[in-house]
Amino acid sequence: MASEETRPLLGSAVRINDPPQSPSDSQEYLDKLQNRKLYLATFAAVLGPLSFGYVLGYSSPAIPNLKKIEDLDLRLDSNEASWFGSVVTLGAALGGILGGCIVDRIGRKLSLMLCAVPFIFGFTVIISAKYKSMLYIGRILTGIASGVTSLVVPVYISETSHPAVRGTLGSCVQLMVVTGIMGSYVAGLGLDWRWLAVVGCFPPFFMAVFMCFMPETPRFLLAQKKQLEAITALQFLRGPLVDHELECRQIEANFSEQENRLRWADFKNPAIYKPFVIGVLLMLFQQFSGINAIMFYAETIFEDAGFKNSSIASVIVGAIQVAFTAGAALIMDKAGRKILLIISGAIMTVSSAVFGAYFKIVEVQNNSSLTDTGHSTMHTPVLQNTENHLAWLALVCTSVFIAGFAIGWGPIPWLVMSEIFPVKARGVASGACVLTNWLSAFLVTKEFHDLMVFLGSYGTFWFFASSCALSILFTCLCIPETKGKTLEQIEAHFRGVQEFIS
Repeated sequence: MASEETRPLLGSAVRINDPPQSPSDSQEYLDKLQNRKLYLATFAAVLGPLSFGYVLGYSSPAIPNLKKIEDLDLRLDSNEASWFGSVVTLGAALGGILGGCIVDRIGRKLSLMLCAVPFIFGFTVIISAKYKSMLYIGRILTGIASGVTSLVVPVYISETSHPAVRGTLGSCVQLMVVTGIMGSYVAGLGLDWRWLAVVGCFPPFFMAVFMCFMPETPRFLLAQKKQLEAITALQFLRGPLVDHELECRQIEANFSEQENRLRWADFKNPAIYKPFVIGVLLMLFQQFSGINAIMFYAETIFEDAGFKNSSIASVIVGAIQVAFTAGAALIMDKAGRKILLIISGAIMTVSSAVFGAYFKIVEVQNNSSLTDTGHSTMHTPVLQNTENHLAWLALVCTSVFIAGFAIGWGPIPWLVMSEIFPVKARGVASGACVLTNWLSAFLVTKEFHDLMVFLGSYGTFWFFASSCALSILFTCLCIPETKGKTLEQIEAHFRGVQEFIS
């Protein structure tokens, strides 16, 4: 059997009414492309992920300030600080639902521009906060904007890009998220929580301004029967030298086989339910990889290894994420999505398993030291302030895990989500994936302590290692390689008669 890399995505199941060959498969077509304005449109769009990355990272430098603030109406205790950090994920889950409703109605461009409103308004509420409730409201509003953005931007980039660069440009979503997170850490070195919120208003503002001059996606315009506008958009995105009408006909040929509106009965269709299941499971595996647990302990682990400044440790973690996510973006269209997911899953499996062993060894050592005094230890993470000769192991596991996540399971689920759904299901199905991702993130974050008590610190990380190992099996069996394929070819794959699991 031919490998996934070399076998045509459509296999042998080609019907007479399949879409015509894409012009983007032709080397002559690629030679005539001018990508400068496509890159400009992508830059304008990814200011959205930069904004919600900043939202995610904002709580890390802001919470220490809010715990020490003199104003008792704003001072947060440990439980309130936990909610301040995690409530943004509930807002993002709501944003996923909202985004799924509006992206197919008002378009990708307008949906993205409207995201700037709750971003800026949410940070404004935080800036002017006089009570704790205002802090929570501001976080929920920025969370809603983050949820909509995490849905709309991958779709916008996938529908404006051509196969030769879609992987690289799609990976820029996660790259800008981690850049926003690191940016909030760096800004937190010199700014208090109010001024951090002021800085957070700038990226969404510039996103809204720049998007005013960018086109709507050609596929959305053609779905709305706006062929002239679609050709104009392609002229902007591809340059004047290529045959824009040919690409329009190729996209329209795919539309001709579909009804315009998504119905519940459509979920019986393999072209709908197979990519839907893949998208949802990708988001579940991403969150149950343990990335939030690793990030939760990153500062403590770095401090135990000798980095006494936790803020500097956060910046180091952010820099690792940015560096390896950027590396993944550069090779995404050469290596392919599938192989990077497998490598990423393998790295996370090994590092999580070793991390669990580290916790087990330290716990045994502490139990031994307390036996004579009659004390016992709880099944919680054991990272003592005393000298720990295995601190270097925790440091290495943390760094390797974050790097492994960044090259695969960080960016690729969002990229594949934007590629595999047919146009009529893209808004609803993507909304379900975003909802799954953010609810899972909230669940893992809030229930992590209970899981540590139930399984022990080492058992919890071995559980995450098992989840990462399952993700490798899932990738091998269920995820088709989308590298170098047009969105129409990917849709045709799921409509074909060939077996899904290959």
